[in-house]
Amino acid sequence: MTRRGDGEHAGPGFETRAVHAGQEPDPATGAVVPPVHLASTFRQEAVGAHHGYEYSRSANPTRDGLERQVAALEGAAFGYAFASGMAAEDAVLRAALGPGEHVILPDDAYGGTYRLLEGVHAPAGLTWSVVDLSDPAALEGAWQPETRMVWVETPSNPLLSVTDIAALAKFAHARDGLVVVDNTFATPYLQRPLALGADVVVHSSTKYLGGHSDVTGGFVGLDDPDQAERVAFLQNAVGAVPGPFDCFLVQRGVKTLGVRMERHCANAEAVAAFLSEHPSVAAVHYPGLPDHPGHDVAVRQMRGFGGMVSFLHAGGEAAAVAAVARTEVFTLAESLGAVESLIEHPARMTHASVSGSSLAVEPSLIRLSVGLETIDDLLDDLDRALEG
Repeated sequence: MTRRGDGEHAGPGFETRAVHAGQEPDPATGAVVPPVHLASTFRQEAVGAHHGYEYSRSANPTRDGLERQVAALEGAAFGYAFASGMAAEDAVLRAALGPGEHVILPDDAYGGTYRLLEGVHAPAGLTWSVVDLSDPAALEGAWQPETRMVWVETPSNPLLSVTDIAALAKFAHARDGLVVVDNTFATPYLQRPLALGADVVVHSSTKYLGGHSDVTGGFVGLDDPDQAERVAFLQNAVGAVPGPFDCFLVQRGVKTLGVRMERHCANAEAVAAFLSEHPSVAAVHYPGLPDHPGHDVAVRQMRGFGGMVSFLHAGGEAAAVAAVARTEVFTLAESLGAVESLIEHPARMTHASVSGSSLAVEPSLIRLSVGLETIDDLLDDLDRALEG
């Protein structure tokens, strides 16, 4: 079953779609919150005669609602929910690429994406290389006759690099390549990759879409019906689908995405400005800073600069590891994009899988997911942690 979003049509604003798309009141009772359909199977009136649902791995009304909701926000014709962001990424790679074909990866990609390509797809014959996507000459040099896809994170994880989606799409499409954008950091509230020319958008809905550190999920949005059929086939055949209650939690989180992102952005901008002046900080990565290399592109293609900040501790690795353990308002933990602020050491935590590779991160790097707490409490907490 393919599921169409309503985002391709002009109409209601973002917040209205977030609250209403895929969430029609229950026709039987009038309940404004649709019921969570926990059923694993559905009665058929006769063989093949049913109401669009047979078995929950193939389709479920609650998952269908989530898919229509997020597709509407991304402006995607088709949307598919998965059990995790990595399951969504895997489906995209399997749907579009085969043995002997080549994908270009950004040189500061998420460690889990590297692990998926290196450990799962490369042994099956897929080839890949990394490149600075902001360097046209490097991108041209990395392009091969077998290249079929450019994988983009913008802003990237963990260095908050920004890629010009429209320019990259023009480059790749001229060479019959696809552009896939991981929009997890920006969310559809801040950035619409498909409208900028990307072919596919992916999310870890565990992060900002869910927004409360209580669910794991992934999402794929796209417009091409042939690609959509392939993703739909893999969703059903592989079965890496979220359960109905997981779908409900993400759907509930998305309802407040717009207002949450406004606060995430405001707090992150204040944190980035504070860190830029701190004597224990050697460099700050945040696209909202005027001296960020991707600032001008971010101004063009984003409506805000996001809630993620990373920085280098001037004292090196040992000082960075000590600092992340001293915070009290920021919680030392992996993941990101929720109401509570998180702090982590990428080289030893989220990006440990790229250690020793071309994607290895600086050992003094600290990554922050700036939450919704009172900004003065966040700044005081970072100041204490950095001062030791």
